[in-house]
Amino acid sequence: MAEPKIAFIGAGSTVFMKNIIGDLLQRPALSGATVALMDISAERLAESETVANKLVATLAVPARVETHTDRRAALDGADFVIAAFQVGGYEPSTVIDFEVPKKFGLRQTIADTLGVGGIMRGIRTVPHLWDVCRDMTELCPDAVLLQYVNPMAINTWAIAEKFPEIRQVGLCHSVQGTANELARELGIPIENIRYRAAGINHVAFYLTFEERQEDGTYRNLYPDLLKGYLDGHFPRHRAMPRCPNKVRFEMLHRLGYFVTESSEHFAEYTPWFIKRDRPDLIEKFGIPLDEYPKRCVEQIEQWKAQAEKYRNAERIEVKESHEYASSIINSIWTGEPSVIYGNVANKGYITSLPEGCAVEVPCLVDGNGIQPTVIGKLPPQLTALMRTNINVQELTVAALMSENREHIYHAAMMDPHAGAELDLEQIWQLTDELISAHGDILPEWARGEPRKRVA
Repeated sequence: MAEPKIAFIGAGSTVFMKNIIGDLLQRPALSGATVALMDISAERLAESETVANKLVATLAVPARVETHTDRRAALDGADFVIAAFQVGGYEPSTVIDFEVPKKFGLRQTIADTLGVGGIMRGIRTVPHLWDVCRDMTELCPDAVLLQYVNPMAINTWAIAEKFPEIRQVGLCHSVQGTANELARELGIPIENIRYRAAGINHVAFYLTFEERQEDGTYRNLYPDLLKGYLDGHFPRHRAMPRCPNKVRFEMLHRLGYFVTESSEHFAEYTPWFIKRDRPDLIEKFGIPLDEYPKRCVEQIEQWKAQAEKYRNAERIEVKESHEYASSIINSIWTGEPSVIYGNVANKGYITSLPEGCAVEVPCLVDGNGIQPTVIGKLPPQLTALMRTNINVQELTVAALMSENREHIYHAAMMDPHAGAELDLEQIWQLTDELISAHGDILPEWARGEPRKRVA
C-alpha cells in the first residue's frame, strides 16, 4: 500500500504543527507518510522543519519531511490537506479588531468567531482558503481538507458554497475539551461519560451528558451539574484563571443544556453579558474583556520558548493531543472506523437549522470518508439562539460570494452583541473604520470610501 502525502498549509505555527504531526506519526499506518510543510515565512518554516525531523528521529519512523514556500508544490498529489493559518496575524489585524470597536464603546473577549471581529476575520480569511481549494481542484482533487482556521463556521459555509466538490471538514477541540472539563467538575473519569452534542461551531450543546453505571445503564448528569452551580460549588476547575466559566453554567440554568465552547467566547455571542453600563455583570460572571490580545502576547512568548526548546533538544517528547486530525486521516486511509465532531454543510443533519449553513455534528469516519449523522430537530430554545449567530454568518458568506460590500454592514447590524450596545449609525461608522484600518489585508472589493449617510 502506498504511503499518504499530507500537506500542512500554515506549518510555521511550529507548536501546533508539532502536536498534529506528532499524532500522525504515532499511527502505524501513517508512520511512513510524506509530510509537506508549507508557510509563507521561510524562517518559521525552517524552524518547523527542524522540529518535524526531530519528531521523525524520536519516533524512529520512515516518514519524509518536505518544506515549501510555494503552496502549489506542497499540495501537488496530496491525499490530505491540513489548513492552519491566520491572515493578518496578531499585528495588525487582531489589534485592529479590538482597538477600533473599543473607540465606540464595544468591548470584546476573543473576536475571532462572530461579532465585528469575527466578521472582519472571515472577510480577510475566506479568500485565502478559496485559493487553497482552487489549487486542490487542480492538484489533488480527491484530497480531504481538514480546516483548523477561524471563523470556523463562516469558513466552512463559504468553502461549501464556492467549492462544493471539495471534501472538507472544519475541526475544533471544544466538544471533547469541554467534556473533559465537566468530567473534572463532577469527579468522574472521562471514560465513564457518554455524550451527544450538536449545533453550530462554538454554539453547540450537549443534548445528552451521562455517566455509565455498573449495571450498564446510563445516568443523566445534568441535574448534578445544575445543582452544583446553584449551590455555588461549580465552576471550580478552569484552565484559564481569568475566565471562571460562570457564563456557561448560567446558560445551563437558563436553557437546560451546556454549551460546548468556553465562557469567554460565549459571552460575546449574545446580548446578555457584556454591557458598558453594567460593570456588575462583568464582575459577577468574570468576563475577561480583551482576553484574546492578552492570550496572543502570552502564547507568542510561550511558543517562542517552546520552539527554542524543541530546536535545541536532541529528542522531542511526543504526547497525544486532543485534536481529531490523526484519527480522521487514519480512518480514511485504513478504513478503521472512528467518530469525531466535525463542522460540515447542513444537508438535513439538523432539521431545525437552515439548509447549507455550517453545523457541528457527530461524524462517522472510515474508508468512505467523513459521514455526518442526522440529529434531527433541536430543542426550540437552542435553535432560536443559534439562528441569531447564523444570521451573521450567512450575511458574511453572502458578502464574500457576491462581493457585495454592503453585506458586511448588514452582518454587523445583525450581530447580537453589537446591536445590544450600538445604534445603526454607530455600527456603520464602526464597520467603515474597521474596513479602512485593515486596508489591503482585505480583498479589493471590500475596500473603498465610507458609505454615504443621510444627515
